[in-house]
Amino acid sequence: MGFAEDHLIPLVDKGLGNSAYLVDLGDGRALAVDPCRDLRALRAAAGRRGLTVAYAADTHLHADFLSGAVQLGHDQDAVVLAAAAGGRAFPHRGVGDGDEVDLGGLRLRALATPGHTDEHLAYLLLDGDRELGVFTGGSLIVGSAARTDLLGADRAEELARAQYRSLRRLTGLPDATAVWPTHGAGSFCSAPSGAERTTTIGAEKATNSLLAAGDEDTFVRQLLASPGTYPAYFDRLAERNRRGPSVLAGTPPLPALDPGAVRALLAGGGWVVDARPAADFAAGHVPGALSIPLRAQFATWLGWLVPDDATIAVLVNPGQDLDDLVWQAAKVGYERLAGHLAGGMDAWLAAGHQHRTTPFVPAARTAPGRYLDVRQRTEFGAGHVPGALNVELGALAGHALEAPGGVVVACGHGERAMTAASVLERAGHTGVTVLDGGPADYAAAHGLRLVDGDPQ
Repeated sequence: MGFAEDHLIPLVDKGLGNSAYLVDLGDGRALAVDPCRDLRALRAAAGRRGLTVAYAADTHLHADFLSGAVQLGHDQDAVVLAAAAGGRAFPHRGVGDGDEVDLGGLRLRALATPGHTDEHLAYLLLDGDRELGVFTGGSLIVGSAARTDLLGADRAEELARAQYRSLRRLTGLPDATAVWPTHGAGSFCSAPSGAERTTTIGAEKATNSLLAAGDEDTFVRQLLASPGTYPAYFDRLAERNRRGPSVLAGTPPLPALDPGAVRALLAGGGWVVDARPAADFAAGHVPGALSIPLRAQFATWLGWLVPDDATIAVLVNPGQDLDDLVWQAAKVGYERLAGHLAGGMDAWLAAGHQHRTTPFVPAARTAPGRYLDVRQRTEFGAGHVPGALNVELGALAGHALEAPGGVVVACGHGERAMTAASVLERAGHTGVTVLDGGPADYAAAHGLRLVDGDPQ
């Protein structure tokens, strides 16, 4: 059995597309790398092995989640390891290029790998002089390298050139060295899709198209080509991580609210986030509510569409996991959850309050007409309904007044489309229909063939 199978525990957050890692150091202690603020999976994995987290290492100032390192430092007296250049405003052990930490048998060596961020570090795990693997964060990832435009478009090329040099440094490690990235498929910090989340230096040298670039200029052009949009909350979390997230005393509370309190919250400028499945929202919802079904991607869309200083009430069905909702919100910085509507929609209706419905229909029941596709630009380019209008869900609120009336809103399955419909309804649109399905279903129902290419 190899080191990875015996001592390394990957903890995959499929919603954010990231991996944290728990390393069993063999003496009841553990190293956590890039833990997020939602520590439930990490705590469970550590508990199964009887481990206490002694070290928590962050590769960079994360923009896509709040770090759990501060919490681990508070709860388990873990030593927080992070780049000295990051200017973090909380107790930590600042490390720089070449610095090593004795883990009690194994060693962790910091490697300066700027590109994704200025202060980015990779951590090389060593057993004596043998390279076991390298935690690469947002530098070398499976099939690519993480984006370099999060500090502004004006710095993207400069950081892409730094990323080129960082990847060249990492690929100087032995081919057998394992590569354990943080960012992976599903992360807005990285581009490629695929099931693999770990790799080796040798595999990347053989298959990563960026590493095959003949020179630095070619690499930069490839890396900067259409990186895609990213959630709005990315622009604020790095600074919150630099200051240090607040320490939480257990799962944040989510009090029960009566219908009157929810109505007053809405009237006062608050938000109601309806986390029920799309079909339940369609059948009847609080006017003005935003539909974000509770699933792995809940945190992404909450962070993209709702201001982080908003006061929020949530609406769920009986049996939905309120703890999961709270932790998904907390890991992207949402702490002003006023509570949940006690009794759900039944209580709202019983109180005599108005509700709205939204048609949610299969393709065969849609009429030909204006088709609004709210998928990402890359998804749209891979195949869409002829004549479709493409406005990404994350940008829709800023263009809601320009959306045509009587539109069929669609995504790949229906969840994002229902969210889009709720955005349009909040802006005053009526007559919005949501497709229960995707573009292939619509095309088949109306005798069309999907076309590819970017929107005009």
